[in-house]
Amino acid sequence: MTRTASRSTLALIRLAALAGTIGLTGLIIWAIQSDDFGAAGAWLTGHPWGMVTLGDLYFGFLIAAIFIANIERDWRWSLFWILPLPLLGNVWAGLWLCLRAGRVWDALHGRNAGTAK
Repeated sequence: MTRTASRSTLALIRLAALAGTIGLTGLIIWAIQSDDFGAAGAWLTGHPWGMVTLGDLYFGFLIAAIFIANIERDWRWSLFWILPLPLLGNVWAGLWLCLRAGRVWDALHGRNAGTAK
């Protein structure tokens, strides 16, 4: 049995994704202004838990890339959204979700993502 998302459900998903995207962008701006990015990167790559954090982050990018590749209708759009992920991170993935919430909903509920809005 499949469920159809109401406009309010999709609006809520988009709002949550947008709030997360804006919040994460704000945290990034704050961190850049507050601390030495190079020193933070050196700490991450120099400590076991920092490496775990980076591995977790990039594994999450891979999962997002798999979702994007399976939901986008055109391989060029897939590449447009996937290639910047390692650089722009979850801010980019959150923006994608804001724009593609309907397709994601339909794909997760067994409908053809190619026909969703």
